[in-house]
Order: sequence, then structure tokens, then C-alpha cells
Amino acid sequence: MNTWIEAFRMVAAPDVLIAILASSVYGLVVGCLPGLSATMATALLVPVTFYLSPIAAVATIISASAMAIFSGDIPGTLLRIPGTPASAAYTDEAYAMTRKGVPELALGCCVWFSAIGGIAGTISLVAMAPLLAELAFSFSTFEYFWLAVMGLMCATLVARSSPVKAIASMLLGLLVSCIGMENPGGVPRFTFGFTDLLGGIEPVPALVGAFAVSEVMRALLTPEPPKLARRRFGSILAGQIALTKKYWRQMMRGNVIGIIIGVLPGAGADMAAWVSYAMSKRFSKEPEKFGTGHPEGLVEAGASNNASLASGWVPSLLFGIPGDTITAIAIGVLYMKGLNPGPTLFTERASSMYALYIIFVIANIIMIPLGIMMIRGTSYVMGAPRASIMPIVLMCAAVGAFATGNNLVAVLIVAAFGLIGYVMEANGYPVAAMVLGIVMGTMVEQSFVTSLIKSDGSILPFFERPVSAVLASMTFAALLWPLGVLAWRRVSSGGRMQAA
Repeated sequence: MNTWIEAFRMVAAPDVLIAILASSVYGLVVGCLPGLSATMATALLVPVTFYLSPIAAVATIISASAMAIFSGDIPGTLLRIPGTPASAAYTDEAYAMTRKGVPELALGCCVWFSAIGGIAGTISLVAMAPLLAELAFSFSTFEYFWLAVMGLMCATLVARSSPVKAIASMLLGLLVSCIGMENPGGVPRFTFGFTDLLGGIEPVPALVGAFAVSEVMRALLTPEPPKLARRRFGSILAGQIALTKKYWRQMMRGNVIGIIIGVLPGAGADMAAWVSYAMSKRFSKEPEKFGTGHPEGLVEAGASNNASLASGWVPSLLFGIPGDTITAIAIGVLYMKGLNPGPTLFTERASSMYALYIIFVIANIIMIPLGIMMIRGTSYVMGAPRASIMPIVLMCAAVGAFATGNNLVAVLIVAAFGLIGYVMEANGYPVAAMVLGIVMGTMVEQSFVTSLIKSDGSILPFFERPVSAVLASMTFAALLWPLGVLAWRRVSSGGRMQAA
């Protein structure tokens, strides 16, 4: 009880409350602008966290990401242009409701079920994390190695592009993490004689470049999206209680799917939304209505994407393995503020963990009134010219990169990864897989080398320890899964050709 009281005291601090409110408004505005993702909104906040207390710093990440995921539904509903990738799964459905003359019902679904999903994900975080923390105390470097590798494999498995391209992106990220001399041997690698690269490539400039600068480059080469005509909306929440009663099974299923996908490293809110929308259509009693402005898929997918946000913090807080690109940024902030991820975080800094739970709940509760205000003022925000927004984004990216270490090289790294991110996306290579490789590469290498030192060079302990053997089996299954699917398709197609 004393821990909870201390947690409430931490959250009630004026700087934390101001951080929650300001970052919530910021997340709503950025998420509403087509093309600006929740990850980019979070990455641009990192320089601001340098000057905040630990709890206020993490509160900005939590609040901004939750609001941006919801706010991306607004341009998708009104203009058929998803504001964030997580909104793309049900954009056509929401836009069909707008064409039917009920945009208020669609937007109400988005804000209402996003808030419910976020709270369900927080409950899963509160329930799962302490239990898994007890198990994690028995982990050694052998288990951490397989856990990190399995996370990388899962990230490539759930990528929407081909598994080969996803693995290639992940390997590129691992190669980037090798740069510098902060490795077990203390030997300079891939520095090409540049002393500025001896410290390696910091994840934050790489993230900002890959997600923010690449978006600016993409915006320069795509036509300006249509502007929204100003209109007055009716009641936003009218009918939501009735939809909750009618589709409570779909809502619960979306919450569960979102929680499960959120825990998988590298999956994230966009994957949760796609899977939940597909599941909703598959098990619906009225599948023929999907795509015509039917709210059932909107309920399930909207609940799912926000539920995955909170559950994605489970592997991040326990093992330092990001559940998605947003938590990859959050891990950097946690380390910077002395809240090093790991099972001891739940024992030595329990009040800080409880404070994070409270912030998640607050962010999802205030999402409803702030979301309604955002919907009513959306024509003003979405009417902002792109030519005014993109230079500000570029300036924030450059200033933020420089602030990470007062080093001009960081700005060049941002520019380089902006170009790399743009080229990769243009050719179907997932940037998220590369980012996860950069973030987790050090953990993979250090765990592997430390384990070999412990075992005197033997690899048998990687497979002899019970938990390590299970994790190794799951890792190889994730690696061989795409090959199995490909072989099955070839056998199936061969059988059909012979039958024909």
C-alpha cells in the first residue's frame, strides 16, 4: 500500500501532470497530420526528456504515443488518409461510415474503444509484468541471448513485407550496432579511421533519422493531401454504449489479440490492428457488411491497437527488449534516466513502476475528452500546410540529435539514416526491423560473448539449461517458419496442378 501511495505522489507532482497534458496535446496534433507516425512523434520528444525528471520523461512517451495512435484515425475517417500506420487497417471502413453520413459514430468508435483498449492493455501490464519478473530472476546470459535472438526473429516473422527483406533489414541493424569499440573486445570496428565513430552509432539519432527525416523526404516527393472542409460534428459519444453492449465479445477479443501481439517483440500496434480487423471479418455473422461502413471491425481493431501499446512495455521493462519501435525509444529514455530495464526494476524501483501504471490509466482516461476536442478542432489542424510543418519537423530532428551529445556528427547520422530509411521503405524493406537490430545488437553480442566465457568456449550450455533449450527451440521455429510456409505453398500448388 505504501508503494502505491508513493506512486500516486510521484504522478501528482506538477511537472509530471504538465508533461502528461502537454505531450497528450502534442501527440494528438502530430498523429492527426497525415504521414507523421506515432513513432516519429515519440522520437522527436526524446531531446525534451533530457530536462525532465525520470517519471515526467517516461510520461511524455506514454501519453504522446497513446494519443498519436488514436489521432491517426481522424484523417483516415474523414479523408481516407491514415494518420499513422496503425490506422491503415480500418481506414476504408471508417471512411465508408463518413460517406454514409455518420462520421461522428466512426470517430466516437475510435476514441471510445481506443481508450478501453489502452486500459485493458494496462491491466495486462500490471498483471503479467510482476509474475514474469519472478521468472526472469532465474535467467542468465544464456537465456538472455536466446530471448534477444527470438525477439529479432519474431520481428522479421510479423513484418508485412517478405521475410527475406525483413531479415535483411534486421541484419543491417545488427551490422550498425557493431560500429565503434564498445564491444567485449574493446577493438574499433567499422570506424574507417573516424574518431567520431569510436563511440558507435547511438540508437536515438538513428531512430529520429529513420522515422522523422525519411517522412520529410517522402512528403517532398508526394502530392499534398486534400484539405478538410470545415463542418460541425454532432455528439461524438452518442451510441457508443449501445455498440459496447452489442459488440462486447469483439471488443474483448480485440483486447486479447492486442495484448498478445504487443508482447511479441517488433510487432506493434499496426500489426495488432491488421490482425484484429481480419479476425473480426473472419468470425463475423455479417462479413458481407465489412467495407460498407460497418462498425464491428472498427470496434475490434480500435480496441486492439491501443491494448498492444501497454503490453508492449512488458518485454521492454523486464528484459530491455522492445515490443515495438515506440518502446525501443522508451528503453533509451529509461536507461538515460537511471531506470535500467530488468527484473530488479520491479523490486528496487517498485514505486516508479506503479507510477507508470497510473500514467497509462490517466493517459487513456483523458484521451476521451481531449480526443473529442481534437475531433471538433480537426479542420484547423489538418488545414495546416505541409510546407510549414515539414521544416519544423526537420529542425526538431536536427536540434534533438545535436542535443543527445552536443556533437555535430549526430546531425549527420540523422541525415544519413533519413536517406537509408527512405530508400528502404521505397523498396519494401521494413525500417522497424533495422531499428530493432540497432537497439538489440549490443545485447545479443554481449550476452553471447559473456556466455562463452562462462562455459569456457562450449556452446552446450546454450541448449542444456531447461529454459535456454525452450527459448532456443522457439527461436529456430521462428527462423524456419517462413521456409516451412514456402515449402507448403509449393507442395499445395503442385498438387493442384496435378489434379487439374
